Amino acid sequence: MSDPNSTQRVAAEDVRRVAELAYLELTPEEETRMGRDLNAILGYIAQLNELDTSRVEPMAQVAEVLGNQPGSPRADAPHPSLPREAVMVAAPETDGVFFKVPKVIER
Repeated sequence: MSDPNSTQRVAAEDVRRVAELAYLELTPEEETRMGRDLNAILGYIAQLNELDTSRVEPMAQVAEVLGNQPGSPRADAPHPSLPREAVMVAAPETDGVFFKVPKVIER
């Protein structure tokens, strides 16, 4: 198999743009490491793309394989919600209908 780090796929500008979109401030050292890590991930994906999966049945969830074994997810069943009044009483700040939270995005 090929070396996952052999081909440069993600440029420094790409790393900076992704960091900006994620509201991350990276140091130059972190940008370098992030670029290396992203390129390694893409290298591993390229290795996986080399595998012949033509006879592998597609599936959406691993739970389909696990079935009802111990540790598998529980059945998805609707349950009644908590009464709004009970939830609002426990909220640190509310207007009686909605939760009040501090602004976290400054842009």
